[in-house]
Amino acid sequence: MGDTEPLVRWDWIGRNWPSIQQLLIDHIVMALIPVVLGLVIALPLGLASARWRVLYQPTVGLMNVVYSLPSLAVFIVLIPITGLAERTTVIVPLTFYSLAVLIPAVVDGLGAVPDSVRQSAVAMGFGPMRRLLQVDLPIAVPVVLAGLRVATVSSISLVSVGALIGRGGLGYLFIDGWQRQFYTPIVVGIVLVMALAVLADGLIVLAQRLLTPWARARRTA
Repeated sequence: MGDTEPLVRWDWIGRNWPSIQQLLIDHIVMALIPVVLGLVIALPLGLASARWRVLYQPTVGLMNVVYSLPSLAVFIVLIPITGLAERTTVIVPLTFYSLAVLIPAVVDGLGAVPDSVRQSAVAMGFGPMRRLLQVDLPIAVPVVLAGLRVATVSSISLVSVGALIGRGGLGYLFIDGWQRQFYTPIVVGIVLVMALAVLADGLIVLAQRLLTPWARARRTA
């Protein structure tokens, strides 16, 4: 690369924009599916761990062990099972990483419900399921969504590692740019990953405000 080569070649971005869009779509799919699956699995596991505390430490301990595993090594181990070019190779480990964040968030959120509130709900005739849906979970929402924000941003970042095995969404731009010592793809990949993370985080914050209108009322009171 010559000394006069610009950091960003806008003409390259224009010519390759359709490919960049496809990589962006792949990145979104592989980042968000693990978070959604993780939340769906974490809710019942978190509820069970909150109710039977003996389950909490073994469950979280196992998830922490999984979370400590290098993502690239896990991807490589899964290749013979899921295939080199399959999104599942990336989605499966990222789902476990999301669980490692979301299960404690669910347990902590439920633990934040004051006993006085639960007792008041029981005194008003709330059964276990009604109390869970109308009292416990709404109060736990801020803590759960805080964990969801961490899991989502982490998933968006970790997808890029999958490019080393042929499935990494925008991570392909990093490898392509590095191999050619051409920095435009790297800059484009960084900007899009950051923008995607900021957008996802903002949407979750918006969802929290919509799901907890009482919190806004308390702040404005």
